[in-house]
Amino acid sequence: MVLSKINGVLRELERAELEAEDGVVSSQVYTRLLAIYLYQNELCYAKYLWKRIPDSVKSSSAELCHVWTVGQHMWKRDWPAVHAALNVNWSEDVDEVMNALKENVRERAMVLVSEAYSSLDVEILAGMTGLSGEQTQNLALERGWTVDGTMIQPRKLDREQSTPAQETLTEEQLYKLTQFVSFLEN
Repeated sequence: MVLSKINGVLRELERAELEAEDGVVSSQVYTRLLAIYLYQNELCYAKYLWKRIPDSVKSSSAELCHVWTVGQHMWKRDWPAVHAALNVNWSEDVDEVMNALKENVRERAMVLVSEAYSSLDVEILAGMTGLSGEQTQNLALERGWTVDGTMIQPRKLDREQSTPAQETLTEEQLYKLTQFVSFLEN
């Protein structure tokens, strides 16, 4: 599955679940659907999918249960456990999605750290990113962060890099607000 086509695959999997004769699809479909929800960070969708999967399907698929273990750790925001759960050999059905999920989780951790911390211990960041201490230091240096012994000082993201989508959203909100106020004045 090509990640650029993930929304199309997601729709196909959801349709397959909805149109299943007895309302139950194969464990492969559930596993792929659950993996895509996690990749998209749709934890509520993943949780509700897990609740509606029949117990017989859950007990027959170790990989499905393992994908859900990743989801449980994501739900708890236990990033070291998320990375530990992601470091397995996945089947071809979900390998690409789960590897992309690993990169997404790592990137979200780095963005969070850049926005929330002025300095952070290398080992704490290593746990959040699922990398070794040395790999974490190298990643920090690639981003232009300062590494001083065991401490990392993140650099805030440039506004130009981090907010184009937010600016568009803000302009849209401003337009709607203007329309609403104009309506009230009339």
